[in-house]
Amino acid sequence: MVRDRDAAADLVQESYARVLAVRNAGQEIPEPRALLHQTARRLIIDRHRREAIRQHDDIDNLPESEQPAAPAHLEPDSVYAHEQHALAFVAVIDALPPRCREAFVLNRFDGLSHQEVAEHMGISKNMVAQHIIRAVLACKACEDRLGVPATWPQAVKRGRPA
Repeated sequence: MVRDRDAAADLVQESYARVLAVRNAGQEIPEPRALLHQTARRLIIDRHRREAIRQHDDIDNLPESEQPAAPAHLEPDSVYAHEQHALAFVAVIDALPPRCREAFVLNRFDGLSHQEVAEHMGISKNMVAQHIIRAVLACKACEDRLGVPATWPQAVKRGRPA
């Protein structure tokens, strides 16, 4: 599992030492083979985790020109732009008339149907539809103003801030 004879020998020795320490501490071991096996497996997992951390540290020591680039959505400029667009959508939604905003939020964020929104607000389904259309058009205008890229998640494109 570790593909290194010396490392395997070290793991076996460490596994035995830990099982013996449990036994010497006075704890009863009903299944010593199972405990030994589980101990060895956990030591192997720990070893792999340490190796992953070492590899990560090695990447940090590379010159900047050789370091792998972060995914585009994690680049600081992209994150900042996304946050600014989300704040713009929030501002547009906040600027809606109160009843329009309430209908839109109940429908788009809380997931209520037009009928449920109508019952909740005490208005007709047609009025709910008009409020939601008005809000969607305001969000679409914001989207057009900002030039939101087509690669953005659909939730943001529909006017749902992240």
